[in-house]
Amino acid sequence: MNRIGLQQFVVHSFLVLLLFAANLTAQARIVRIEITSRQSPTFEGKTFGQVGAYEKLRGKAYGELDPASPQNALITDIALAPRNARGMVEYSMDIYILKPINLSQGNHKLFLEINNRGGKLFGGFNNSSGGNDPITAAQAGEGFLMNLGYTMAWNGWDPSASSVNNNLTISVPIARNKDGSMITGPSYEYIVYDNATSETYALAYPAANLTKTQAMLTVREHLQDSAKIIPASDWEYVNDRTIRLLPAGTPFRQSAIYEFHYTARDPIVAGIGFAATRDFVSFLRYATADDFGNPNPLADDIRYTFSYSLSQPARYVNDFQTLGFNADDEQKRRVLDGIENWMGGGSGIGLNIRFAQPSRTERNRQNHLYPEGVFPFAYPVLTDPLTGKTAGRLAQCTATNTCPKVFEINSANEYWVKAASLLHTDTKGNDLPDPDNVRFYLISGAQHGTGNGNSRGLCQQFQNPTNAEPALRALFLALDEWVTRGTVPPDSEVPRQSTSTAVVAIPQPGSQTGLVPQDALGWPTIPGVVYNGLVTTRYLLDFGSSTQQGILTTFPHDVAGRPSYVNFVSKVDKDGNEVAGIRLPPVAVPTATTTGWALRSANFGENEGCEGAGQSIPFKVTQAERVSSGDPRLSVQERYHTHTKYVDAVRKWAQTLQKQRLLLAADVQQYIKAAEESNVLK
Repeated sequence: MNRIGLQQFVVHSFLVLLLFAANLTAQARIVRIEITSRQSPTFEGKTFGQVGAYEKLRGKAYGELDPASPQNALITDIALAPRNARGMVEYSMDIYILKPINLSQGNHKLFLEINNRGGKLFGGFNNSSGGNDPITAAQAGEGFLMNLGYTMAWNGWDPSASSVNNNLTISVPIARNKDGSMITGPSYEYIVYDNATSETYALAYPAANLTKTQAMLTVREHLQDSAKIIPASDWEYVNDRTIRLLPAGTPFRQSAIYEFHYTARDPIVAGIGFAATRDFVSFLRYATADDFGNPNPLADDIRYTFSYSLSQPARYVNDFQTLGFNADDEQKRRVLDGIENWMGGGSGIGLNIRFAQPSRTERNRQNHLYPEGVFPFAYPVLTDPLTGKTAGRLAQCTATNTCPKVFEINSANEYWVKAASLLHTDTKGNDLPDPDNVRFYLISGAQHGTGNGNSRGLCQQFQNPTNAEPALRALFLALDEWVTRGTVPPDSEVPRQSTSTAVVAIPQPGSQTGLVPQDALGWPTIPGVVYNGLVTTRYLLDFGSSTQQGILTTFPHDVAGRPSYVNFVSKVDKDGNEVAGIRLPPVAVPTATTTGWALRSANFGENEGCEGAGQSIPFKVTQAERVSSGDPRLSVQERYHTHTKYVDAVRKWAQTLQKQRLLLAADVQQYIKAAEESNVLK
């Protein structure tokens, strides 16, 4: 070999060693990205302002985690996951990207939607119904995000999500004991069918054995009833993933509450779902290519990163922050700069536990006794007097200087059925000052999402059609300006003890719910409307003890004798509409009473909580109708007198919200147009 060749060989060998050393020290990263399809342009070539056309990329990302890394070691059972030849734990996930074809014409910002059970829900931002795989120009809707130049991305994180209908999911390993034997442990199923035809129930995890004496199935008609054990002769395992009642063909009783305690096997390492999002965003933001030379499709483009989450994934993001996953594992760089959480309440998701069931969520009459509503609830570091633990959502990111700016936005439903007030109080219900990086907003009188105002569903009253999306759009832009320009955001708008807008829920001994007294709330007695004050109470549940985080040794059977945390809801005005929070035109200029709570109708658990639904209870049109019915609320005619005055009232209130940066100009015009086209006093 000549001298020049020898020098080239030495240099090449040195570079290979550097790459090898880098890979040895890398603790977690996306090692391969695979784009399986590219549609360019998408949306039938539709262009968006000065940004131009968009393209769609679909594929998979493959990641590796060092289980010895301090951050990764927080993942329950990762030490018991199988490892590759390099000692790393592997996972793979679906990915989906919508980006400007010409990235230089975009705004260099990432809008990461944390998907809900695998589904994409960004349509509300764009006023579209594009579904899980938007293709046509019509499915792009108004293109709110595209007109502004955002790149949008999604990744699988929920291992319980199905891959059907273009859903996103993630593949994570099954944990095994160190000797290779299967892991077993307690698991629990809360079973309610709101129909009279379902005959089988699929378990989240396979049963460790089919011995019925080692399992227990109970039933009760109402939440306050004592659970009755169903004899082993009256149910059976169809197989290790399915149970049914006997004799075969017997349906589960409509809306009855069944609970199944059993020993499960083969837990997945579900908490890897947190690391997957961390590593995906870090790759898109900071990497140029993967380990195999495949280019990052957003290389050198992303300057700011934002997440948007609705419901289940908002609870995921709560835990994502608490566990410190907003710092990437290699260089402790910030992953997300801004977070808009919609309808997450003060809850987590129960993802980072053995035998996790992240698709579950607890409400007044739904999925009780899962490890969702556990301390910490708030952002500041606090000491919990019930457990003695000290924690807060800000603790980890403060230590690594990676805290994002956060908007926690909740509907009234989250205050009534998910104890959302614990987000901005201590565990005794005392107001906390806003952290420097967090703001809190209640969308007054809204249910969990936008209800169908022409349908009752399982509930007693028509559902609540109050649409929060106009406020979500305005707040998202305020969040962007806070992150990118340092512009101070709108003040928090939530019920507070200090402003006398909060009504504390009273726990009911031995009950899984509490009550809000009618007089304290200010609720009017409306003919034909039941009020019983049902509200979720956060109890300190006992899941047993383990030396390793996330390993539950038991599931509680009830809340009897358990202490509780203090939570509250917003007071209401004389119409029954909430006084605290962002009062959108349907609440501030009302034609109905709108609530975040509702009650189930007869044959469906009557007078118990109707899950995420709210109510829309119309005012009478005339004074005569109101008086004859005994309705204490003023009629529409008494309030506004004429259609023109009603439209003027809507206009003035919408413009007021715009000045407060809580509505955008386009949405103000939509409210005015809707009022003009309405039949109010026409």
